[in-house]
Amino acid sequence: MDSQTERYSRQMLFKPIGPEGQTEIGKKHVLIVGVGALGTHTSELLARAGVRKLTLIDRDYVDKSNLQRQHLFTEKDAEEQWPKAEAAKERLKSINSRVEVEAIVGQADAALLDGLMEDVDLLVDGTDNFETRFLMNDLAQKYKVPYLFGSCVGSFGMAFTIIPGVTPCLQCLIKRLPIQGQTCDTVGIIAPAVQMVTAHQGAEALKILSGNMKAVRKTYVSFDLWENEYLSLKAGALKDSGCLSCGDSPEYPFLQSGREMKVAVLCGRDTVQVRPAESGILPLEQLVSQWRSAGLEVGGNPFLISVVKDGTKAVFFKDGRALIHGTKDMNEARKIYHSLVG
Repeated sequence: MDSQTERYSRQMLFKPIGPEGQTEIGKKHVLIVGVGALGTHTSELLARAGVRKLTLIDRDYVDKSNLQRQHLFTEKDAEEQWPKAEAAKERLKSINSRVEVEAIVGQADAALLDGLMEDVDLLVDGTDNFETRFLMNDLAQKYKVPYLFGSCVGSFGMAFTIIPGVTPCLQCLIKRLPIQGQTCDTVGIIAPAVQMVTAHQGAEALKILSGNMKAVRKTYVSFDLWENEYLSLKAGALKDSGCLSCGDSPEYPFLQSGREMKVAVLCGRDTVQVRPAESGILPLEQLVSQWRSAGLEVGGNPFLISVVKDGTKAVFFKDGRALIHGTKDMNEARKIYHSLVG
């Protein structure tokens, strides 16, 4: 038995995978967008499983608050504020040196992602906002690449496997870009919720990468570990033939110019304006309640709400627009916006 066969022997003993499935896994390239809680867990699972290549994209750096659940990172990474993608790459290469790991430190926008899709076999959701998820959804449909959606906050999580041409897409499920107030920064998160989502993502990834498409789960799954709730919903009927992302005449709306979040530094001010891809009425009362529950300083008037988080003041308007004061860093402004709104 050679060293590689020995390394994956227990995985190969699992009959649905076997030697042929392991060979297939070893040919595959997986793109993971977001290297936080979900991204670190799933990337480690896939590196240990023996994929050919992992591409990791994240705009952020490691912070001490990440260490509770983002288990590829160390205290040293946080102290040095090491970029998450690079820190994950270093750790993954020490786990399996045969896996090619590409780290991209930057904003996962349409231009960047579209240029990476040519030889990608699987898209994995590790992001923290629905704007990027809808972008990934359109890329999956355009290039006919499976997409593993996943999300978690508090003790709640959800997962769905999107197979272009077969299942509903994310747009079918949600219909419009949601503006939600619950984020890890406002209501917290427990590590087991992360692990449950990544268990679903990891199992689905192994099915797809090994060629076991018939075993792919057909249901949308959600759960609340604290409340002991678990829901599995048949989603096939939600597929919409008129969907602009996956319907009979797709237009891939989130790949079109002008549909991305607009971020600009205001002239003469230490302030960044953030305008979401789709304007809509922001649920300010709901957000205020959640922010106050998280211990944040909140003020405002009937037209706008201000909130202070980690010394940075953000002002939100009803149409979803926000002013992030005290910074000229557009990536930092995006991070603050998503940490408060989702």
